[in-house]
Amino acid sequence: MGGVLCAQCSALGVQQGEVLRTEGGAVELEVQPRRCSTRTGVDASSGSRREAQQLRGEFYPRPGQMSCEKPPLPPADMGVEQDAGPVAVPEAPPEAARGGWDSKVEYFLAQVGFSVGLGNVWRFPYLCHQNGGGAFLLLYIVLMVLVGVPLFFLELAAGQHIRQGSIGVWRHISPKLVGIGYSSCVVCFFVALYYNVIIGWSIFYLLNSFQSPLPWEKCPREGNNTVAECAASSATSYFWYRKALDVTDSISETGQFNLVITGCLAIAWVIVCLAMYKGIKSTGKVMYFSSVFPYVVLLCFLVRGLMLDGASEGIMYMLYPKLEIWGNVQVWRQAATQVFFALGLGFGSVIAYSSYNPRSNNCHRDAITVSSVNFFTSVLASLVVFAVLGFRAKTFAKECIIRNLKLVSEAGITSLLINVTEPNSVSLETYAHWYEFQGKGLYITDTNITSCNLDDEMKKGVQGTGLAFIVFTEAMTLFPASPFWSALFFLMLLNLGLSTMFGTMAGILTPLTDTFKTLRKRKLCFTACSCAVGFLIGLLFTQRCGNYFVVMFDDYSATLPLIIVVVFQTVSIAWVYGADRFLEDIRQMLGRPVWGVYKYLWKYVCLSAMLGLLCASLLRMCFSRPKYTAWNREKAVEEELEYPDWALAVLSSLIVIAVLPVPLGYAYSVLQQRTGQSALDTEAGYAPCSTTDTDPTPNSTPMAEENFGLLACGEGAEQGEESTRV
Repeated sequence: MGGVLCAQCSALGVQQGEVLRTEGGAVELEVQPRRCSTRTGVDASSGSRREAQQLRGEFYPRPGQMSCEKPPLPPADMGVEQDAGPVAVPEAPPEAARGGWDSKVEYFLAQVGFSVGLGNVWRFPYLCHQNGGGAFLLLYIVLMVLVGVPLFFLELAAGQHIRQGSIGVWRHISPKLVGIGYSSCVVCFFVALYYNVIIGWSIFYLLNSFQSPLPWEKCPREGNNTVAECAASSATSYFWYRKALDVTDSISETGQFNLVITGCLAIAWVIVCLAMYKGIKSTGKVMYFSSVFPYVVLLCFLVRGLMLDGASEGIMYMLYPKLEIWGNVQVWRQAATQVFFALGLGFGSVIAYSSYNPRSNNCHRDAITVSSVNFFTSVLASLVVFAVLGFRAKTFAKECIIRNLKLVSEAGITSLLINVTEPNSVSLETYAHWYEFQGKGLYITDTNITSCNLDDEMKKGVQGTGLAFIVFTEAMTLFPASPFWSALFFLMLLNLGLSTMFGTMAGILTPLTDTFKTLRKRKLCFTACSCAVGFLIGLLFTQRCGNYFVVMFDDYSATLPLIIVVVFQTVSIAWVYGADRFLEDIRQMLGRPVWGVYKYLWKYVCLSAMLGLLCASLLRMCFSRPKYTAWNREKAVEEELEYPDWALAVLSSLIVIAVLPVPLGYAYSVLQQRTGQSALDTEAGYAPCSTTDTDPTPNSTPMAEENFGLLACGEGAEQGEESTRV
C-alpha cells in the first residue's frame, strides 16, 4: 500500500488534502483534514508520477485530451460527511467544458454594454448640469482615474484569474468571504426586478411611436373641452402619468394592475430569457446589435441636434464651469456614486464576464479601455441631451415672449421700449433686457408677465424618467418626422436597457451555476425559471403605484448594499489577501508586471473613498427622511412626499436582506471550523473539470486564506511545484 499527499499534484488529478491509495489493485481517494505538504511523492508500484497518472487515467483525462483549467465549486448540497473518509473515485466522466467567449470583440461589447446603461443617458447629463457643468466633468474624471478604474481592474483581474462567478471568486480567496458573492447576487436580483420594468416602459413607448401624430403630441379632448389634467400640465406629462402609468397620488394607494404595462413587462422578460438561455454563447451574439446600435442612434441625434436652433445655448449651459461646487460635499458624493454605478462595480457581472476569458487576456488594458468608452459615452449622451433640451427651451422661451408681447399689445400700453408689433423678431436677449427695466413693472389685470428665461426652461424635468419620457419626448414632437425620431430614441433606450440587463442576469446565473451542480446540469431550466420568477415578482411594479416602488428600489435596494459589497471586496484583496500577492498573481497571469501604484490605490485611496461614500449616504438617510416624487392628479403637478412608515420598513428590509449574506457567510465558515470541519476541507471536494480554454499559464500563486492556493492543473503544475507556499 502506498500514499501521496497532493497539495500541488494536479498532474495526478488529486485534489488538495487527498491521499491516493492503491490497495489490491483498487484506486481510492482519502480526504485528509490537515495541511498539505510542499513536495509530492508517489509510492505506487513503479514509484513514478506517470504511472500514478495512469492509475487514475480510468477516471480523469490524460494530458493532451483536455485541460482542467478551472475546477468548479463543489455542489452546495454536499454534506460534511461526504468530505471525510475514504471514498471511491466516481466512474462518471468529467463535466462538459465550461464555455468561453467566441471572440474578444464579443467580450468587449458585453462589458461595454453592461457598463453603458440608461444612467449614462438620463442621470449623468443631469448631474453634470446641476453640479457645475465643466467643473463636475473634471471632478468625475479625477474620481474615475483614482477610484473607478482601479476597482474595475480589481474585479476584472479576480474573475479572469480564478475563472469563477462572484461566489466562487470570494470563496476561493477565503471561505469566510463567500457571503460577498451571495450579496452581489441578491442585489443583482433586486435590480433586475425593476430594471426590466423600465425596459417595459420603453417597449410601450416604442410601440406607440408608430403613429402620426404621436399620441403625446396634443392633449386629448372630452367633448369640446381639453382634459383638465392635461391642460394644467402638458401633453407629454399627461400621457406619461395618466395613459402609460395611470399612476395613483401616493405609494399608499395601490390600485389595480396596469394590463398594458404588464404585457410589456412580459415581453421584456421573454427577450431576456431568449438572449440568456445559452449563456454567453447566445448573449455574445446579441451584443453585436444591442451594444453598437445605441452609438449609431446617439451620433444621429447629435448631428440632428447640432442643427437645431438653441443647441449651442444648451451645450454651453451644460459645460459652463462653476468651480465653487468643489467645496460642496454632496457634489463629491454624487460624482463618486455616478462613477461607482457607471462601471457596474459590486454587481458581480464584471467578474462573471471576465471569468470566461483565458488567463492570458490583457485585463489591465480592458479596464482602461472600457472605462474610457464609458466616460466618452456619457459625454456624448450629455451633448445630445442638452443640444435637444436647448432647442426645446429656446422654442418654449420664444413662444412665451410672443404670448406676453401680444398681451401687452392688446392691453393698449404705450411708451414701450420694445417692438410689440413684430414679436417674432424679438430675441431672447432683447426681451430679457426689456423685462428687467420695464416689463416686470407692468400690471395687466388677471395676467402675469413672465421673464421667459431660458435657464428656467432648461431646469424642468431633466433627471431620470422625467428626462426620457417627458422632456425628451416633448422635444421630439417639435422635430420634423417626429415618429421616426421617437421610434429611434426608444429603440435606443430598449437596447441600452437590455445590454445592462444581460450583464445583471449574468451576475446572478453565472455564480449560482458555478456553485450548485444541480443548477449547472439544468442551466436552461434554471434560466427560464429565474425569468419567470422575476416576472411574477415584477408585477409589484405594474400596479398603478408601481412607479413609486421602482423609485424606491432604484434609490435604496442597490446603493448602500453595493457600496458595502465593494468595501468588503477591497478590504479582502488589499488587506486580507494582500495587494502585493494579488499584483504578483496578475504578473504571472499577464506575463508582465502592472503599475505598482495600484497597491496604494486599492489599500488607501479606493478604500477611503468608498468608506467616505458609505458614511455620506448613511448620514443623508439618517438626517433626512427619505422622500419620493408623486403625481398629484387634482393639481396636475409633481410633489415631494415622505415615505410612510411601512414603506420605510420595506426599504430598510431591502438593504438588510442584500447585506445579510456577508455576516452569515462569515459566521457559517467560523462555525464549520469550530465544529472540527474546516471550511477549507470542503474545498477538497472539487471535481475535475474540462474547459475550452487551454491557457498554458500556470496559476501557482496562492489565492486562498492561510496560504492555500488556487492550484494549476495539468503539466503546468510541475513547473510551479517548487514555488509552493506551505
